[in-house]
Amino acid sequence: MKVGSETKLYKAERTDVSQNQGKFRTHFNFPGRALPDHADHGYGPLATIVESFMDPDTHIAMHPHRDEEIISWVPAGVMRHGDQDGNDLVTDADHLMVMNAGETFWHEEFTRADDSPLRMLQMFVRPHSLGLEPNVQHEPIDAPVEGEWRHLFGPEESDAPLFVRNEVDLFDLRLDAGSSADLPEIEGRDAYFYVFDGAVEAAGTRFGKTESGLLVDDAGLTLTAEEDATVVAFLVDPDAPVTRRGTISR
Repeated sequence: MKVGSETKLYKAERTDVSQNQGKFRTHFNFPGRALPDHADHGYGPLATIVESFMDPDTHIAMHPHRDEEIISWVPAGVMRHGDQDGNDLVTDADHLMVMNAGETFWHEEFTRADDSPLRMLQMFVRPHSLGLEPNVQHEPIDAPVEGEWRHLFGPEESDAPLFVRNEVDLFDLRLDAGSSADLPEIEGRDAYFYVFDGAVEAAGTRFGKTESGLLVDDAGLTLTAEEDATVVAFLVDPDAPVTRRGTISR
């Protein structure tokens, strides 16, 4: 849905593409679908944003990924990870994980019986090349500051704490009700934002929980929280070279 006659902002409601595996449930969001008549479900290198739910005592058995960058963002609770290299990692509000799957990488995910129910985002980025070296990054991240965008990952040459192998940067934001923040900007990038919790207003339109917006060929957009809100924003080069053979990020 186009928002306004001047601002090139497109709103997307929550999609109905989901999978229910009992204790593990996923809901797929496709940034390219916000743009009318866009042939690709992704938007350049940003393929898919997956809202994932894991109940306590859930195990997703060891499985492979290839030719995609997978980012696990956990604002509360814990997501536990094991992999082919023997890593035993916990991703939580203080840590971010990027799995650069490359040519092939096997991993498992699980929660323990005494863990809290988990709601998180897993983000899939298309790399610029096939068959890259597999790698896992798991790093502490700075505590969020209300009203300030936190830079979480970017291309390899960026100053973000973690990297993906294409032209996408991720930021997150906490806004108290009534406060505002401008979307981050990088020259030559478009912006896609997703409201994880709460609600924000932008260009006269309300974006509620699980709704998203795509700002195309336009500079400057202010988000104002109608209630306490948590938002993630991606700055994407829609013309970056991409591969389309990932396990999920096709």
